[in-house]
Amino acid sequence: MPRGSSPIVRRQRLGVELRRLREVAGLTGEQVVERVGWAAKSKLSRLENGRSRPDLADVLDLLDLYRVRGRDREQLVAIARDAGNTRAWLRAYPVMTQRQRGYAELEAGSARIREYGLGVVPGLLQTPDYARVRILSSWSLSAGASAPVPAQRPAIGPVAEPPAPQEPETEVAARLARQAILTRAPDPPRYEAILDEQALTGRGAPDEVRDAQLVHLAGLALLPNVTIRVLPRTATVGRHFVPYTGFSIYHFPDPEDPETVAVETLARELVLTDRNSVDRYATVFGWLSDAALDPIRSRSWISARIEDSRRK
Repeated sequence: MPRGSSPIVRRQRLGVELRRLREVAGLTGEQVVERVGWAAKSKLSRLENGRSRPDLADVLDLLDLYRVRGRDREQLVAIARDAGNTRAWLRAYPVMTQRQRGYAELEAGSARIREYGLGVVPGLLQTPDYARVRILSSWSLSAGASAPVPAQRPAIGPVAEPPAPQEPETEVAARLARQAILTRAPDPPRYEAILDEQALTGRGAPDEVRDAQLVHLAGLALLPNVTIRVLPRTATVGRHFVPYTGFSIYHFPDPEDPETVAVETLARELVLTDRNSVDRYATVFGWLSDAALDPIRSRSWISARIEDSRRK
């Protein structure tokens, strides 16, 4: 599964560029809709907010109106194609659900992923049994779950009517399908995870599932593109900062694609792309990195926990 562009991020970037071009042209949204002859006034808003998969013909209409030519036009057309190429992108996965799709789109296009696991091990590192426990633990609350949505812009897709949850085993299979990016050839992303000690020793799974998860982590930590670090419960983060939740930071190969943060909450997953929010999470990740064990000591820590469990 070669790395491709992230449709979510491309939609966001296309929306920003289209809004900028409209403002440079000195046009209001109402004026644009009237001049291109669209029946739905909300179409432009959805495009500019990254809420809908763009139709290339619609994008071309806007580029004609804004008189965009040459290389700038070619670049925006390519971005529009990437943003709308969801079906081709999904063919890289044997199974995918709506709940997992937003994360998979972000991960598949990433050159670098940084994650902090507060109470649980991140999805890309989970064993099938651990993933099953995590999914089933909140299954009764899943009716209102939705794919990741931008916090500063409206949701990618409807907000009021989130997608219905899939069957648990389908959700597990989709989560495992996402993990293929860590070993894809060529060009897997650089992946770094900081795991809070409570995620590895706490109540996130039964003892036998947690023990197997530790063995799995020990193996993943040997991959050349994967770095796993443990944050001891006694470590001081920053000036006694306490993280509110786990989070993920995605960096993309195109420097113009916005670095993105995903934050999982009980009601929905948030996707942040504004620079101020991303910088805050990057700062927190730096504090966590400074406080965590280095990769070698982290592997030793995990190995010691595995030995402890085998002596029981």
